[in-house]
Amino acid sequence: MQEFERKQLLERVNREGATVGASIPETIEVQGEEIDLRSFVFEIKRRDTIPAGERDRVDQAKKNLRRERLQRLQRIENDEVSYEEGETLVESIVGIDRALNALEQLRPVDLEQEAERQAAADRKRWMSFLKQALGRDDGGVSKRGGR
Repeated sequence: MQEFERKQLLERVNREGATVGASIPETIEVQGEEIDLRSFVFEIKRRDTIPAGERDRVDQAKKNLRRERLQRLQRIENDEVSYEEGETLVESIVGIDRALNALEQLRPVDLEQEAERQAAADRKRWMSFLKQALGRDDGGVSKRGGR
């Protein structure tokens, strides 16, 4: 591969908006294992949030995808492939980026847990306000000397 061709491929990978219009690959080999990437991303994304039980699985998938992306990019940078192989790698890297973008946009918050946490914080603030407004300390005794 010529130097200008390699630079062209690398520019395509790093271009702003490279993932616009790109599709997530149906399957991809990551760490020697074939993964149904598109169905995995759509299955997780359909939920809009990452359930607590799936959080580790999604985090591991993102980590593996980033590692695979870097390895593919390094193959192009180190001139280990032909131009045609480089084009194929660029397409797969852009697809990986698209999948990572979709997974990064998910909210990792369990909405039910968050609502309970906010309600508990609201109750605590309300009780603090009432104690202050009524002039009582934690023992229920008025600061003015009476009950």
